Amino acid sequence: MRLSTVILPDRRWSEGGRDSWQRAEELGFDTAYTYDHLSWRTFRDGPWFGAIPTLTAAAGVTSRMRLGTLVTSPNFRHPVTLAKELISLDDISGGRITLGIGAGGSGFDATALRASGEEAWTPRERADRFAEFVPLLDRLLTEDVVSHDGEHYSATEVRNIPGCVQRPRLPFAVAATGPRGMRLAARHGQAWVTTGDPKLYETGTPEQSLAAVAGQIERLGEVCAKAGRDVAELRKVMLTGFTPDRPLESFDAFVDFAGAHAEVGIDEIVVHWPIAGSMFEADVAVFEKIATEGLAQLA
Repeated sequence: MRLSTVILPDRRWSEGGRDSWQRAEELGFDTAYTYDHLSWRTFRDGPWFGAIPTLTAAAGVTSRMRLGTLVTSPNFRHPVTLAKELISLDDISGGRITLGIGAGGSGFDATALRASGEEAWTPRERADRFAEFVPLLDRLLTEDVVSHDGEHYSATEVRNIPGCVQRPRLPFAVAATGPRGMRLAARHGQAWVTTGDPKLYETGTPEQSLAAVAGQIERLGEVCAKAGRDVAELRKVMLTGFTPDRPLESFDAFVDFAGAHAEVGIDEIVVHWPIAGSMFEADVAVFEKIATEGLAQLA
């Protein structure tokens, strides 16, 4: 089991932003991720910074901890420009980058680049774009020269030399609960990401949520088998904060949560860095004890 954190890009670098990333490494987190959005939910009218520049800065003040996005999506990204930024970031970090990637949701990112009155993509349209986005990004990160003429994306003799520090490219952590997304995880992913079943967030129980995650992992195994991929090759990542559980409520609550999810196959748990007055509010002392001692209780 690995324990990671996600640090929202909601503070100026000089006003606590840098401190969080350095403290995350001091606490021993395996990976520190950040959200890749233009704005997000209740944080929309407050400070919010870009994911790639934030991770670049974080790479400069850390040395061991892995860094990444949870998650990047086609909602406002293009594979060609994203690939160039990722190769640069992987180089600056010394090969410590993981790309969390998903189809995107229907929030503010989905409409920011739409013309006035133009509707956001439907779930099917997002899935269609995602299905083209991921394989093209894979090629852009592994081949020196790429041309592509697709339904949604084009690339003409795009050069990405020297490529990633990590070979053959930096790892993809594919967020997916449906069959199409899981097939992309099976073909292109080094990890798979879930937030649980969103339908259970407000009205479900922790037991129902755990069963739903177990079912997702079972379906992932079936998809991998059909694709000729050993599901054991995929790390199973649980991004917390969107299930009926409250793993940061106490040290014991985290240990119980982590142990139960380890039993169904989760091998990386991601907890949100505490933010006072938000849905991610948590006792900092409890959070730091979880970071330093939590996984030892599972041994």
